[in-house]
Order: sequence, then C-alpha cells, then structure tokens
Amino acid sequence: MKKINFLLLLILSFSVTAQNKLVEMISKSQDTVVEEVLSNPSKYELQILYTSVTRNESGKPEFQEMTFRVADSSYFYPASTVKLPVAILALEKLKEMNSELDRNTSYSIEGDSLKHSIADDIRQVFAVSDNEAYNRLFEFLGQDYINAKLEEKGLKPVRISHRFAGDRSRDLITQKMSFELKNGKYEMPVTVNREARPLEMGFITKGVGYMANDSLHQGAFDFSLKNYFPLRTQHELMKRLFFPEVYQESERFDLNKDDLAYLKEKMAAYPYKEGYDRAEYYDSFGKFFMFGDSEDPINSKVKIYNKVGYAYGTLTDNAYIHDEENKVEFILTATLLVNENEIFNDGVYEYDQKGIPFIAEMGRQIYEYELKKKAKE
Repeated sequence: MKKINFLLLLILSFSVTAQNKLVEMISKSQDTVVEEVLSNPSKYELQILYTSVTRNESGKPEFQEMTFRVADSSYFYPASTVKLPVAILALEKLKEMNSELDRNTSYSIEGDSLKHSIADDIRQVFAVSDNEAYNRLFEFLGQDYINAKLEEKGLKPVRISHRFAGDRSRDLITQKMSFELKNGKYEMPVTVNREARPLEMGFITKGVGYMANDSLHQGAFDFSLKNYFPLRTQHELMKRLFFPEVYQESERFDLNKDDLAYLKEKMAAYPYKEGYDRAEYYDSFGKFFMFGDSEDPINSKVKIYNKVGYAYGTLTDNAYIHDEENKVEFILTATLLVNENEIFNDGVYEYDQKGIPFIAEMGRQIYEYELKKKAKE
C-alpha cells in the first residue's frame, strides 16, 4: 500500500512540475495579457497541451508532453476545429469508395446548382474556414460515419453532430450527391443518422444570458447539443496525422500519399496562396499561434499545419509547428474563453484584445524555448 502511495505521489509530483514548467515557459514574456490570463485560468477556461518532438539518431520521434488544466470533462465549444477530422475522413472515404473517384472528381449536391469537388472543399476549409465547404463534406460523410471512424481509431471522446449555420444544421438525413464519372454518374446513397443525445459534463452550460431571435434571455447558455471535440482528442488526431508510425495500423488514417501531401499543403497554406484577397484574409487569418496578433505578411520559414476555431467567445488552435532549418518541431493545442459580459451569442467577445494576443504570445514563447533547447544540444 505504501509503495502504491509513493508511486502515485511521484506521478502527481511529475505532473505538477511539468505543469509549472509550462506556465513558467509561457509567462517569461511578461506580457500583461499573458499575465492576466495565467493569473485566473479558471475564468478563461484555459487548457493547454504541448508535445515537444525530438529525433534519435535513427530519426525516430520521441515525445515529451506537458499539460495545463486539460480535462475531457470540462466542455468548450470546438467551433471550426472539427473541420480537420471531417476533411481527413472525406479523403479516406474517397479511397474506400469507387476506384474511379478521387478528390478532384466533380460532384453536385441537392439544392445547389454549382459543381464542387472534395479537393476544393478542403482548400476552402483551411484557407478561410468556409462553413459551406465544411457542410458539404459533412453531407458526404454523415455524422454517424464521422464519429464511428474516429472512435475506431481510438480518437475519443468525440461527438461531431451538426453542420454550421443554415436550416439544415441538425438535419439527420444527408442530401443527395452525384459524382460525375467518365462513363456516367455515381450516386451517393442517402443516409439517416442517429439523433445526438444531450452531453452531460462540467461547463456544459455557460454564462448569465444569451441572445436568441434578437432578444436577450436570462440564464445560462446550453451547449449540450453542440459538437464535442476535447483538447486531448484534437492533439492525438494531429499526432496521428504527422507521426503515424508510432501508432498501430488500426489507429492510423488510411490516406494515399498524394492525398496526404495535398491535405498537409492546404493546412499550412496562407489564404492569398489559395486565391483570396490578402488585404481581407491576411496571412495570420487562420494562424493564431506565433502570428495571430499581427496582420503583417508572414515571412517566417516556420510552417504551421493547423486548424483554428472561434465562436461563442471560445478560441482554439490545434497545430503541428515545424522549423525544418533549426530542426524544431512540436504539437501545440490550446483553448480559452474570452467573454467578459458572460452573454453568449451576442457577438461581443474579447478575441482581438485578449484571446488571440494570448495564444500568439504563448506560441512564440514555446517556439523560443524550443530554439534555446536545440541550441544546447
């Protein structure tokens, strides 16, 4: 019994030490926003998960993880971060289907006169986080398929149950889709999905009021029927995507090399590289870590493969950050809530004043720590 208690004490001690080291690392900036958030992390519902990656002599990756307040049971709204797993699974499903289909195959969808392709949907999802493109990918997969596939790979807990905006956000029946082949068409079968049950966990209701139908309603805002994609599940997904060799085959994503390269290219691309106006969609539009608090062009050689999400005052970024020249690489996933008035769905949040500056500075401090660590090797 004493041995068990001693072992538990060692584990807890290591966890606290790693957590303190992570906070110390971030707070070296002495930025007032960083100081404010770190001094009251519960108010900002702050969670951070950081994995430093080093390579041994044979090139095999080795990981050192640090966490701060990470808890699957503490709900935060994942917003557009769910677009990453949906994009991956869309490419995986294409590989499983008709051999004549690929990501560039043109398709039409019920109620839409325009032609689309999975490749272009993915491009839009990462370039400007386009909701309609995500909705089409969601339509292609269906929520039951999405959740089953993620859980099969050990990516749980998770629940992706709705589209974004529009009248069909919670429709359980997928729309008709028709892919154009060389000799005819491939009609996607319509699927009927199960209705999501309300989530039961901490912080599933938030705030003191919320806006609905242009009216202020008193009482907490209920997130129990929203998507659920906790920090560790997001982090593990990124780890599987960039380090599949450390996982069993059943836990990996089954993508062909060309699709995987395409996906990673779009994850790292800046909007102007994808044809968007650089003045409106500046380089850091979807790159919160390190660069999010500036609209200047990004000239860094550091590549950030990521997906951000922000809605209802919650900001989240899930990223694999790689500086090939300096041999620095790490995975960083973080979320925080910035909603001083505690009213949800009113559009009044402190994204630019607190949220993004904190996330950007945190990314810079961890990157600087990695650079110094590499210089000592």
